Amino acid sequence: MKPVDVAILTESRYLNPKEDSQYVMNVLWEDNLLKSALEKLDLNVVRIDWADPDFDWNSTRCAVFRTTWDYFDRFPEFDAWLSRVKDQTMFINPIPQIRWNMDKKYLRDLAEKGIRTVTTKFIERGTTTSLHELFLEMGSEDVVLKPTIAGAARHTYKLSIENVDEHESIFRKLIAKEDMMLQPYQYSITTKGEISLMVIGGEFTHAILKKAKSGDFRVQDDFGGTVHPYDPGYLEMEFAEKVVKACDPIPAYARVDIMWDNSGDFVLSELELIEPELWFREEMSAAKKLARIINRQIDESSDFY
Repeated sequence: MKPVDVAILTESRYLNPKEDSQYVMNVLWEDNLLKSALEKLDLNVVRIDWADPDFDWNSTRCAVFRTTWDYFDRFPEFDAWLSRVKDQTMFINPIPQIRWNMDKKYLRDLAEKGIRTVTTKFIERGTTTSLHELFLEMGSEDVVLKPTIAGAARHTYKLSIENVDEHESIFRKLIAKEDMMLQPYQYSITTKGEISLMVIGGEFTHAILKKAKSGDFRVQDDFGGTVHPYDPGYLEMEFAEKVVKACDPIPAYARVDIMWDNSGDFVLSELELIEPELWFREEMSAAKKLARIINRQIDESSDFY
């Protein structure tokens, strides 16, 4: 059997999908754009479920996180898997960086490096302080509550003085098991939306604009959000590259999500280094650029051969 050069990491839902919705078709399209670009560089590529118990990770020269979109629902299993495979092949982005980026406390680290971020209050697991008290400490009319490890707006709630007490019971259940965070609600999310800027090898490649459906604040398509073309200005591109260059090492790929805060400045809402949708279908040259970076990293590394 020909050795595997690159394993593109996905999950079981997208390896042999049982549905052919546009959402699933987009997942396959994005993965295959990267797969095709890698194959054109004479690399042997497979798509593999990260949780496949029979796959020998020593058999591949490199594994690339792409559509592992169930990891936050299976976090203990995913965390154990990372520990088990971390020395068996080269991972892109590298596992220490993945671990750092999985927990949104990375926002605190980036803020300490001078990156403008959404103001965030982190709440340690097991706290006995009531959600009502924590809400009042924020000093904002509306705030957003969510876990520090999550995706697709899992357990994300918009709170006000009128409804905060209604969320006390769910908060108590969540905080018993995981760290949480509170952020002032940024009202521009319902008017301007959120920008996603793709940065490959430290350089901006393309961007899209995500907007929430009427009456909602979540821009994810799971909740009716929509995607629109976006031509960012120089300052937005410069900011995105600055965020990525604050990481060590500079990641092979990143998605920098920014929004306008309540003062009118754009700030980092999230930095996605694990398995972000990169919208290669909007800029196919970005997939080719990432493939070249992966190929170069394989050539430069001899640790796993």
